[in-house]
Amino acid sequence: MAVTRAGARSTNKPRTASKPKNPVSSQATTFTSRSKRVAQTPNDLPILPFPNAAAFESYLQEHHATIPGLHLKHVKKSFSIPSISNTEALEVALCFGWINGQGNSCPEEPDYYLARYTPRRPKSTWSQINVKLAERLIEEGRMRPAGQAAIDAAKADGRWERAYSAPTNMTVPADFQAALDANAAAKSFFDTLGKSERYLVLLKIELASLAARQNRIQALIDNLAVGKVPGSNTATRTLAPPASRVRKARTKPR
Repeated sequence: MAVTRAGARSTNKPRTASKPKNPVSSQATTFTSRSKRVAQTPNDLPILPFPNAAAFESYLQEHHATIPGLHLKHVKKSFSIPSISNTEALEVALCFGWINGQGNSCPEEPDYYLARYTPRRPKSTWSQINVKLAERLIEEGRMRPAGQAAIDAAKADGRWERAYSAPTNMTVPADFQAALDANAAAKSFFDTLGKSERYLVLLKIELASLAARQNRIQALIDNLAVGKVPGSNTATRTLAPPASRVRKARTKPR
């Protein structure tokens, strides 16, 4: 069986002897539809397709505690190939104490895209969306022991209660608004930010512990005052002078 890596180009160089089969690769062969290959990513997580939620659930039932994760291979909506949906996959993952992560394109197969799924780390944050979803899964009797253990751990150390808001529900907290009002440059720049950049800023405040919250807010104000969005790839912007200065400059005689 030919093995490729995500993002790598295929070559005609001789292959070294393959390693003994493992449960991940054998399961991948079972669910492969259009391609009979099992691709490997640079971090050695396998790429696996599942035709429906039941198939993914069966796989995690057997392997959720023994593998470091996988890249789930989704079919794009424009194609009629049987494939588990994003929502179905997330529900199954939460039941076994796993979580979804960064998505990516599928190498050499434009009909598909990849979504990373891994066991939840001990101190990973929860979103309010996933908290509500997990509560529904418990009510429906679908939560498994591994998933319940992840929930119990989050409740025990406060991460469950501190679950962060979705972008559509994120609002400017009063203490941050007060800090903005006290710094004209920071407030002026914050008001120019788009939805995604504002979310990056506000999320950092939501994720801060109570002990670190004020220091986090001050650091954000300092960055905003010089045109920086912490966590964004956007370069520092040149801030326009306050409107009052512009008006004064225009009233000076020439």
